Amino acid sequence: MQGGFSPGVVVAVSLSAVHEFSKPVQKSIRLLLGLGVEGDAHLGVTVQHRSRVAKDPTRPNLRQVHLIHEELHDELRAGGFQVMPGAIGENITTSGIDLLALPRGARLHIGDAAVVGVTGLRDPCRQLNDHQPGLMAAVLGHDEQGNLVRKAGIMGIVLAAGEVQAGDSIRVELLPGHNQRLEPV
Repeated sequence: MQGGFSPGVVVAVSLSAVHEFSKPVQKSIRLLLGLGVEGDAHLGVTVQHRSRVAKDPTRPNLRQVHLIHEELHDELRAGGFQVMPGAIGENITTSGIDLLALPRGARLHIGDAAVVGVTGLRDPCRQLNDHQPGLMAAVLGHDEQGNLVRKAGIMGIVLAAGEVQAGDSIRVELLPGHNQRLEPV
């Protein structure tokens, strides 16, 4: 266990070359240093998400890789939604790691070589409801103090390139001084 986080595993990997909501599952994906997922529409040094490009296309791309925990899929299926890996836009579906509890700057060592630096939370958008009515509300919750909890996964940047596939291990590395709570990016 690293800093209170048990190792996890990659359940599935997904990408889409076009800007569409869901991403088809692949046998493997290749993470490219400082860019994201090779062949994915969100690959790039600067923002690639259309809403962010419209605001300022020169901003750095802090959303190169999108990770969602399979446990969210389980929760959504229990609520009557039909979700599978890649269905709500993630590149990497994980299991065994509480992604939402990671601090900004945590490093995820995936497989033999890839490293993803955690930048923040995915801010759920209304496209979730276009995919399945009510899905946006289902990925939002509230904690004991009534604060909004975004459950739609986390975003990261590629710090080390590598091939990623289902079954790969994920190890969390916490860096000294990096304990800031995740905020939407």
